[in-house]
Amino acid sequence: MRERFTAAYVTNTAPWVIGEPQPAIVELEKTGVLGGRILDIGCGLGEHTILLTRLGYDVLGIDYVAEAIARARVNAEEKGIDARFEVADALDLGADPGYDTIVDSALFHIFDDVDRTRYVAGLHRACRPGGLVHVLALSDSGRGFGPSVGEQTIRTAFGAGWALEALDASTYRGVVGQRHAEPLGLPVGTVVDEPAWLARVRRR
Repeated sequence: MRERFTAAYVTNTAPWVIGEPQPAIVELEKTGVLGGRILDIGCGLGEHTILLTRLGYDVLGIDYVAEAIARARVNAEEKGIDARFEVADALDLGADPGYDTIVDSALFHIFDDVDRTRYVAGLHRACRPGGLVHVLALSDSGRGFGPSVGEQTIRTAFGAGWALEALDASTYRGVVGQRHAEPLGLPVGTVVDEPAWLARVRRR
């Protein structure tokens, strides 16, 4: 999987790279629910880390694809933002809880049942008691733009050790690539807003 994601960045064909933060995350920030030490997990090219750093938050962006982190650093430098990034695996987070807030934009939905369990367990280790995890994930009510999940998948994943405080319908913005152009009946390069879930989960 790492090779596939690396290739998407190298060839500039990643459908999740839209050149700006996800509108849903921008609106989330405006509600005032983000705070403390923030982890932007699966940060890609760093648009959310850059946004939050610019707004004065203490945020670290991580991704397990080295190419993504290298380009995120360049992206931040070009914008004049001193953002912090590290190469790290979301399935192998440290055992010491250190984050008050974790932002997941389109990472949760890529995992199968086994890895999703590992991932959520890692989130629990990384998040301080009482901290919040915000998950933006493609909904299975969409047109098949990418991996997607249903409402029950989210509710089941965040069971013991968590309190699911909100699960709202939202949208996820992407760019149609060659893989999805024919199924969606749209030209390559079309910007789409697909149905998504936005979950707010508190670590017990």
